[in-house]
Amino acid sequence: MLLRRFTITLPAGLFLLNENQKLHYRVRSGHVKALRSAAMEQCSEDAAMRAALAEANPGPVLEHAYILGVVHLGTRRLFDPANFYPSFKATIDGLVDAGVLEDDNHTRLIGPDMRMGPVAKGGQLALHIQELTPEQHAAFVWQEAAAS
Repeated sequence: MLLRRFTITLPAGLFLLNENQKLHYRVRSGHVKALRSAAMEQCSEDAAMRAALAEANPGPVLEHAYILGVVHLGTRRLFDPANFYPSFKATIDGLVDAGVLEDDNHTRLIGPDMRMGPVAKGGQLALHIQELTPEQHAAFVWQEAAAS
């Protein structure tokens, strides 16, 4: 079975949310909507993803997936990639809206693992999506230790 890989890169210059910001909820929701919409749009602009969406219609493209999220800031300063979780969450919700995944819960998705990437003018997010088999997905699931 050939497992598919996709890369969805959001346009540079979008406002990236991070855990350290103290934004009014209405301002924050506007940024969430912009990230979510950008992810949906990029799914339709990426030729491989567009073909996969057409083939899978009406169902999701992937049943199980692993996502590696890469943050490309506009500066070389040190930062914690995990603080950008709100941006990744909004972007992954956009993938669900586009039909890439049925849902982004633990039964379908492993990740996002967040990493730092090279500097990109304006800042940018990239999602590297790897299809998983049900067996591969199950290998990631936490198994309780057997009682002694």
